[in-house]
Amino acid sequence: MVRRSDSLWKTLDWVTICIYLLLIIAGWFSVCGASYDYGDRDFLDFSTRAGKQFIWIICSFGLGFVLLMLEDRMYDMFSYILYIGLMLLLIVTIFIAPDVKGSRSWLVLGPVSLQPAEFAKFATALALAKYMNTYLFSIKKFKSFLVVLGIVLLPMLLIIMQKETGSALVYFAFFLMFYREGMPGVVLFSGLCAVFYFVFAIRFDQVFIADTPTPIGESVVLFMILFFTAMMPRIYCKKWDITRNIAIVCLSVLAVSYIVSEYLFHFNLVWVEWGLCFLVVCYLFYLSLRERQKSYLLIGIFTIGSVCFTYSSDYVFDNVLESHQRIRIKVLLGMEDDPTGAGYNVNQSKIAIGSGGLTGKGFLNGTQTKLKYVPEQDTDFIFCTIGEEQGFLGSSIVLLLFLALILRLISISERQPSAFGRVYGYSVMSIFLFHLFINVGMVLGLTPVIGIPLPFFSYGGSSLWGFTILLFIFLRIDAGRKNRLT
Repeated sequence: MVRRSDSLWKTLDWVTICIYLLLIIAGWFSVCGASYDYGDRDFLDFSTRAGKQFIWIICSFGLGFVLLMLEDRMYDMFSYILYIGLMLLLIVTIFIAPDVKGSRSWLVLGPVSLQPAEFAKFATALALAKYMNTYLFSIKKFKSFLVVLGIVLLPMLLIIMQKETGSALVYFAFFLMFYREGMPGVVLFSGLCAVFYFVFAIRFDQVFIADTPTPIGESVVLFMILFFTAMMPRIYCKKWDITRNIAIVCLSVLAVSYIVSEYLFHFNLVWVEWGLCFLVVCYLFYLSLRERQKSYLLIGIFTIGSVCFTYSSDYVFDNVLESHQRIRIKVLLGMEDDPTGAGYNVNQSKIAIGSGGLTGKGFLNGTQTKLKYVPEQDTDFIFCTIGEEQGFLGSSIVLLLFLALILRLISISERQPSAFGRVYGYSVMSIFLFHLFINVGMVLGLTPVIGIPLPFFSYGGSSLWGFTILLFIFLRIDAGRKNRLT
């Protein structure tokens, strides 16, 4: 037993643990600064936010130690059981959780409130790692991809039913891991296209080209669809002549149609683009039958799917998203100016960060955060506290620490001897990267405000424990990698 313990401490990745400790300590001081009231110097008072966060930190250290003491094979053995258990807990939460700010995602256990959605991340990552480590698994197989997609979409659906859309969106981070494991790039590309389609269709829906009845948003999206469709035969089929033919026909027809619409009689150019999409799809299906290549058929399906997504985005925006989410997106896209409503948080966080200057105002000396101008400043918007108190230099150091953690997780993932460790490692990395990008982005006004925490910084035990479990399970799997080689 002594030898096993000695071996464990020698094989642990202490660089990652040191980064974790630095982030935890910096996060606690940030919570102290964000929740501080003038005249209150007792940060260890357990009735304050700083004191409660200190308790969660101590508990997370103990939790990390327990996770390291367990056999690394146990995480493989109990992956599916943990996943099923967390899914059942998510279902139960929908029905018994109290309504908190419009969502039913918190379980109240006496004096403690926990959010199961934070713990479902590691269970989902373990289930994916277990399945993707099976014999003859290939993500390029349609059946295999459907299974891993189902593993990810199930918790997303359950969390959406809890009205926690922000937490559900985090599960899109797993697609980065899928891409590393061989998912065709066209899937990731399609996801990016969907974002562009949605933004343009919503942002410019009521803006028209010159004096014509052609909406810019709809027209630009359809033009992008035609452009991407034209380029795909060159990329995936190595057929430049087909790309050339589609491009020449589409550009010629659109140019003539625009001139006629502008100078002869006005009509909606979208009708012409619809017709071009239909003709291009028919042409691709014809090529698929003539040359017996499935690639042309898939490109045609991409075109049809893109058009369907474009016209469903309006329905989703108007009927699926909550009113406050619609307003936040409109403010982000510049469709509305709401400095006292939905845009208030972002405007105040920008002011706080900008007032910090190069070196910051110093610990506990921030005025925007001390006077509580920034709502949720110790949870979702805690990065503005860092910017105001520590300035550009302090914020840069925090971001560099996160960058070091991300790069270290990639390095550790690549040295894993099995797909189980590699898949889980990239899942952890993807989740951290998604949280970091979205949280900092929404504080700076670059991404929508969807309410997800900054790892190890935002106040709250559920998120801190969730991130600690994610990380330390991976550290334990990595520590046992040499045993799996023998």
